[in-house]
Amino acid sequence: MKRITSVLLILLSLVMIASAMTLGVGASSAYQTYTFAIDGEALYSPDAYSAVKIVDYTAMGLDVNLKTPSDLVTDKNNKVYIADTGNNRVLVMDRYYKVEFEITEFINTQGNPDALSAPQGVFVTDDAIWVCDTGKARLVRFDLEGNFQYIIDEPESQLFTSNDAYKPIAMAIDQYGRIYVVGGQTSQGIIVMDADGEFVGFIGAQAVSLSAWEIIWRRFRTDDQKKLSASVQSVEYNNITITEEGFIYITTDEIDDKKVVSAIKGKTSKGDYLPVKLLNPAGDEIMRRNGFWPPAGELSHMVMGPVATPSKIVDVAVGPEKTWSIIDQDRGKIYTYDFNGNLLFAFGDQGRVLGSLSNIGAITYQDDTMLVLDKGTNSIVVYERTEYGDMLLKAIAAENSLDYNYAIECWEAVLQRNSNFDAAYVGIGNALYRSGDYQEALEYYEIAYETNSWSNSYQEVRKEWMSTWFIPMVLLIIVVLVLVLKFFGWAAKVNKRVSTDGNARKTFGQELLYGFYVIFHPFDGFYDLKHEHRGSVRASLVFVVLTIVAFFYQGIGQGYVLNPTGRYATIFSQAISVLVPLFLFVLANWCLTTLFEGEGSFKDIFIACSYSLLPLIMLIIPATLFSNWVTKTEADIVTMIGTIAFIWVAILLFFGTMVTHDYSMGKNFITILGTVVAMAFIVFIVLLFSMLLAKLVSLVTNIVTELQYRA
Repeated sequence: MKRITSVLLILLSLVMIASAMTLGVGASSAYQTYTFAIDGEALYSPDAYSAVKIVDYTAMGLDVNLKTPSDLVTDKNNKVYIADTGNNRVLVMDRYYKVEFEITEFINTQGNPDALSAPQGVFVTDDAIWVCDTGKARLVRFDLEGNFQYIIDEPESQLFTSNDAYKPIAMAIDQYGRIYVVGGQTSQGIIVMDADGEFVGFIGAQAVSLSAWEIIWRRFRTDDQKKLSASVQSVEYNNITITEEGFIYITTDEIDDKKVVSAIKGKTSKGDYLPVKLLNPAGDEIMRRNGFWPPAGELSHMVMGPVATPSKIVDVAVGPEKTWSIIDQDRGKIYTYDFNGNLLFAFGDQGRVLGSLSNIGAITYQDDTMLVLDKGTNSIVVYERTEYGDMLLKAIAAENSLDYNYAIECWEAVLQRNSNFDAAYVGIGNALYRSGDYQEALEYYEIAYETNSWSNSYQEVRKEWMSTWFIPMVLLIIVVLVLVLKFFGWAAKVNKRVSTDGNARKTFGQELLYGFYVIFHPFDGFYDLKHEHRGSVRASLVFVVLTIVAFFYQGIGQGYVLNPTGRYATIFSQAISVLVPLFLFVLANWCLTTLFEGEGSFKDIFIACSYSLLPLIMLIIPATLFSNWVTKTEADIVTMIGTIAFIWVAILLFFGTMVTHDYSMGKNFITILGTVVAMAFIVFIVLLFSMLLAKLVSLVTNIVTELQYRA
């Protein structure tokens, strides 16, 4: 009879889990595309920049045929400079893209003829043109007329390892004359030299990490094996630019894709494993990443399809009002951010029509235009800022100048052209916050799901509210605490009185109150649940139902900080999420302990597990209520309360099964592990059963359909 009951219970579990799989999970297509690091509808907003022409000297019939150009910069007079790598030269053009002269051959300081060799980078200061002469591993300085001045050769330092090769591909110089060089084969970070070319050090080395297996394996390697194995090195950078304040943007496309994907999905505020950083002159990472996703371009991901592929960032340019742009070589797109890391707009695509790019290589700003080097067509694509772009820039400029009223006016004008632009709502919220209108600022932050700023504004609203209601709130808290303590004291008295009268029939209320004794005295409590019948199935069902209600209330009642989008699961889904794991655990534990001399019946295990759920009810409901009063920095308290509840339940489950089956602690620990394995096995059986059932139904349906056609 016991075996028949076991089989029936297993079949019942299969049906329940199959129902959960069918009804509890929404249907989804086989392939879905998710786009990260794209704010709202930014890609579909009005164009902030519009392509107006392509500068193609070959098409013009001019003898300025570019060959694999690598870099593109402008100076304060809007002159344009191109590192024409394949032709071993640097082209200098006026602001209208007419070639003035080229730099290729010169007489060096020894009086010998010399020439550039595959230059990949160029940088212009107020009085000089600097060239990264990559082929000859040196920096060459010319005056603004292209006359040679001097050469800075490879710096000497013991910090350079045997794996480093000095191949300067990009450079920048700050207002103090410090030289920052990107070495194409240098993995220790950005090379820093003083104005005389003397080596200072490295800054900004990218973090490296080892898997747990690699760490363990390296401990068992011999010295010879360690020498033969590949060394763990930081990645190499590919480009650099510098702001007027001396802050340094650097980019790389060498980080492992999985690490980039993980960093973006984790919304990290650090620069580790992200393709673009902002450093101060000391080399500290200072980039603000306050947007919905860290500034890293785009991330496409298809379920059951290709793995996530992050953008291949190959250049960065600093624009007006502390905005900055990066380019994605794989997608042919340009992404522009403000100084706080909010995505302002993104545009571009691969192709050969006006505005599209076949192989994007470099980017720079020229007043209100943006110049993009297309290596595929060896041309420059010129984008002019549109009215929408002008309005965006005015709004940012108003914020930077602390003109909040005008900032609100500008952001509202932006919203008239693009109502889905979240940064505009955040901008209005920021202006209202700084002008002291905290309550109205909350509304705009909520529209954009901006929890950080919302939290700051709410903190000010709460201060004003607490200044009025502080004393009543303190009194209310004291009253609630007193009532809770009184309730626990009363429950303890009832439980003690009932325990002295063990022969009396327990009322339903007494069975419920006994749960408060069990959670604080698990050994005696679980023993009496089984041997003194202090609990019942009806009380257990109440605890299960209340647990479902607690989780449902958590879904619909959490504060804005913890649930800004207002998403929640239906009560049916919450019931499935509680009942299925509970029933699986009870069934698996009963089946296993039946074979290992367990003394608890299926009913005993169910009652013990159900009574163990009481801490979830006690802590989740008040924590959810409390979540409506916390700021983001205080949200960890709510999370901690929930964690304590689950740990408490796990401890009660462990001791509950141990007392119920009269096991030692070691034997019970092994049994719990076996229970988890058994639960996984049952789920596997359910999946297999569901697949076979689906195939059987499909076969019968096909046969019936075939017979209908034959008939």
